[in-house]
Amino acid sequence: MSTPWHERPLSELRLALDSGGVQAEALAVHFLDRIASSPINAFIDVQPEATIAQARLADGRLSRGERGPLLGIPIAHKDIFVTRQWRSTAGSRMLADYISPFDATVVERLHEAGAVCLGKTNCDEFAMGSANENSFFGPVLNPWDHRAVPGGSSGGAAAAVAAGLAPLATGTDTGGSVRQPAAMCGITGIKPTYGRVSRFGMIAFASSLDQGGAMARSAAECAALLTAMSGFDPRDATSLERAPEDFVLGMGASPVPSERAAATGETRVLNGLRIGLPREYFGEGLSADVEQAVRAALAVLESMGASLIEISLPRTRLAIPAYYVIAPAEASSNLSRFDGVRYGRRAAAYTDLRDLYRKSRAEGFGPEVRRRIMIGTYVLSHGYYDAYYLKAQQLRRLIAQDFDAAFAGVDVIAGPVAPTVAWNLGEAIDDPVRNYLADVYTLGASLAGLPGLSMPAGFGAGQRPVGLQLIGPRFAESRLLAVADRFQQATDWHLRRPGA
Repeated sequence: MSTPWHERPLSELRLALDSGGVQAEALAVHFLDRIASSPINAFIDVQPEATIAQARLADGRLSRGERGPLLGIPIAHKDIFVTRQWRSTAGSRMLADYISPFDATVVERLHEAGAVCLGKTNCDEFAMGSANENSFFGPVLNPWDHRAVPGGSSGGAAAAVAAGLAPLATGTDTGGSVRQPAAMCGITGIKPTYGRVSRFGMIAFASSLDQGGAMARSAAECAALLTAMSGFDPRDATSLERAPEDFVLGMGASPVPSERAAATGETRVLNGLRIGLPREYFGEGLSADVEQAVRAALAVLESMGASLIEISLPRTRLAIPAYYVIAPAEASSNLSRFDGVRYGRRAAAYTDLRDLYRKSRAEGFGPEVRRRIMIGTYVLSHGYYDAYYLKAQQLRRLIAQDFDAAFAGVDVIAGPVAPTVAWNLGEAIDDPVRNYLADVYTLGASLAGLPGLSMPAGFGAGQRPVGLQLIGPRFAESRLLAVADRFQQATDWHLRRPGA
């Protein structure tokens, strides 16, 4: 019996499409059928007719001899990227019926590459959350254990890939929202350097932190997706003007920096690679089951020739207060546009303009979004700006300097993605601080604008997945992907499937 399409890697799907072994339309229908029968609530909007139309366009391009890494490959988009043919809700009642008149740059580029959109994935409202329980459309269930959260805010995207509902998915990462759900769902996810991926058409949460990312089962598949997503965009003022980079080709080189790789003659193994282990990532708060899995994964990297070096990121704990001042402040500003006047939810009954604003926003925003708007408005208010927001930005610079100092002596930083495996649905929904603490190991890289990757590294309590995080210097995405790829050639954690 042949392997079902949803269990095959991207390389096999690519070969089947190019050889005529399957048509893009048939492949899209296969995944649409799986989405329709899935109980995990990973998707907010699916439009089969639009998907089939895109698949037929891809089949036409293939029949004319055109080839490309993503041509005809199904993909899911996190419902933070606006789309013309699917609703763009940001997981919020405020935008529950909104359809954008244009596509986000990421969506546009992947469509040009021939990827076939399966629909929009569920997410925490306006990407605010660590569990995907803040969505107006209900929580997403973790495919490994339906009692557990999938992580957030890109939980729908991570769950969709893990459950075989989509081979690839886009996500966004503000404080860890690609890496943390990837870890909790047992897939690979990468957040690139801030500015690598255009934010044009990404519904804004915190503009100085938001960054699009790639989610797939393996590092090699993430590399293909990230290559198509990345690049300069003149419509985004924060987009970096850098030459296009093929991350698939880049990960084929040695992950050891060129000057030392040339000296040792190493091209494929990890000899000479220096991996920094922050002592702050392995102290109080890290659960024993997660630490055991992460240490075992690090031992594999060491057996491949890497050196493990203890380092310090002394302001790790301060990343939480810094982030939860800066991000809510920017959210307060960004979400002020949702006022019930131009687009989005408008209250049915109101007495004057002030009443319209108040009622529309109270009805449209969920509790976590309202909480962050209130915090953000407070720290930006007269008399508190210097005491809170300015101090948080100064602390952000110090956190970035800690990373710069660490990378003077190591090539990659490694550690856990989250302190625990996925917790049960509803377990922490009334405890926002517990949710905030789940991001303690991911926030630093986001504040510093650094690339970070999560890859499957084993299982913890309840046989729930554990991820290993890799953080690199700016523009070191190929190095992170190369290290992850070497690890995945030596292990099979990324090949494990829920229910297998």
